[in-house]
Order: sequence, then C-alpha cells, then structure tokens
Amino acid sequence: MSNVLIIKHGSLGDLIQANGAIKDIKKFYENRKVFLLTSKPYAIFMSECPFVDGVIIDKRLPRWNIFYLNNLKKILAKYDFTKVFDLQNSSRSKFYRRFIINHASWSSTETILEPGEKKADFDQEPVLDRMEIQLKKSGIETNFTKNIDLTWAICDISRTIKQYANGEYILLFPFCSEKHQNKKWPYFKELIDRVKKDYKNKYSILIAPGPNEIQEAMSLNGKVVLNNNESVDIKTLVSLIFKAKFVISNDTGPAHIASHLDKNGLALFGSHTSAKKVSIENYNFKALSVKNLKDLKVETVLEEIKSNLN
Repeated sequence: MSNVLIIKHGSLGDLIQANGAIKDIKKFYENRKVFLLTSKPYAIFMSECPFVDGVIIDKRLPRWNIFYLNNLKKILAKYDFTKVFDLQNSSRSKFYRRFIINHASWSSTETILEPGEKKADFDQEPVLDRMEIQLKKSGIETNFTKNIDLTWAICDISRTIKQYANGEYILLFPFCSEKHQNKKWPYFKELIDRVKKDYKNKYSILIAPGPNEIQEAMSLNGKVVLNNNESVDIKTLVSLIFKAKFVISNDTGPAHIASHLDKNGLALFGSHTSAKKVSIENYNFKALSVKNLKDLKVETVLEEIKSNLN
C-alpha cells in the first residue's frame, strides 16, 4: 500500500502548530502509513508523536549539493509516496515537488489557490487558517487543525519541579533566534526582580533555555532549568510549560506551546509580525503588542501578570 508524506521542517513553533493538521491527516489516512519529513532537531520529539508512523530526517543541505539531493530522492522513493502534504510551503519544498518527489499528488498552498489568487496574499492570513483551508481543499476533515492536541508530549517531570521550584512557578522565555533580534524584549531581568519583590517567595522564577541560550539565561536572576548542564528535551519543555502557573515569552516556539496548551500567560510582540497572523492567542494565553519592544515597560507587563495571578 502506498504511503503519505508530510513535509514540515521547523522551526519548533511552526512544528507545534502543525500538530493539529498532522493529526487530521492521519485520521483521514488511518489505513495508510503517514511519515513526516523534518529537520534533525525535531526528529526524536516527533518520532514519539502518535499521529505519524515514522520520521525521515532532512539535513536541508544546499541545493547545489547534487549528491545529497540524489540520496534523499532515493530514500524517499523507497517509501512509495503517492500523496504529499507540504505544510512547510517554502522555496525548498517547492523545489522538492519539481525534482525530488515529482510523481506524487501534491497538496500545498500553491496547489489550492483560487484562480487569480496570489500566494503572497494568501500568506497574509493567519497560519492556522491557511492550514485549515489547505487541508479542506485537499478533502481532509479538519477537526484538530485549530484544536491542537499536545497531550501526547506531556511527561512526568515531578523530580525536575522538585529540584527547581518551591511549589508553583512562573516560567520565562527571554530568548529569540540570532537572526530575529527584533523579537526580543530587553527587560526580562528587571521583570524578574520586580516579580520577586512584589510576590516575595510565592512563586519560583524558572528559565528554560535552548542549547545556545544557556549562558544568557545564567545572567538573569532566575533558576535555570537544565539536564546534566544541557538544555532539556522538547517533551520536558512541553511539560514544564504545562505545569507552569504563568508563562511569559517572546514570540518563540515555547510561546506557541503555551498557547496550544492554553496556559495563563503572555507573548510579547513588536512590529515584526502580528499575534493574529501567527495564531498565537488562545482563551488564556494572550499577546501584548507594541510597535517597538524597547518601549514596552516592565510595569505594563507586571500589571498584566498581576491581573491574571491575583
């Protein structure tokens, strides 16, 4: 029997947001094997996802690397994919459609555009709306695309919590990628000091850094959650967010996790994009948006925290 391929390389937030669509695709193709093509950092995490039958790693080497592309083509050919859902919708995945898996029926934003509709205009819609439209036009019933189920990624972290927190804790993500420094609110250290002052010892302040964020996390006045001096894995990260009393984050992957777990919390946004476009807000998880993050005052964020915790 032929197989189904889903392409979603990352980032973490994008992959988290795709979990609902992935579940809908698997429900539709419950009698066929569904595989995910993704980047190496997310392979172990997604290999435990119950909505996929297997994960294939794409190193995403440069497209002039003919040896790698030919090898990837051979690997994918072994699976006999007859249907591909391109949830990445990037120039790379478009290239794959033409040269790597050009025999399969393909679903992407470009294949479902209406006559006269431009991809650039379609891409301005909220990300979850786009995925829902793409799946519906591919004949998939969308029960979970906007109702993302991350319960499979929650594990027992009682020992970790006991090690780092005295009861309830507030979890912070003061980071952003190197190439998106405009997403970074610069006053997390000051916020930590104010929360400690105003709440005394009521809440522990935890920070869960990524691999390249540990040194920066150490410079802040919170407890840095690590595993053997390294970043925690993604399932532990999801579980830390799930157990948190409140989450405060820049526009990063952990913010999307918090949103789809519907945690009490805030995502801090500048003008780099809108909360609506990235589908970040939920019933309990909200966005605080300003034109320039440098102008977002600590007092403003603190007031939002207090309005939710008191």
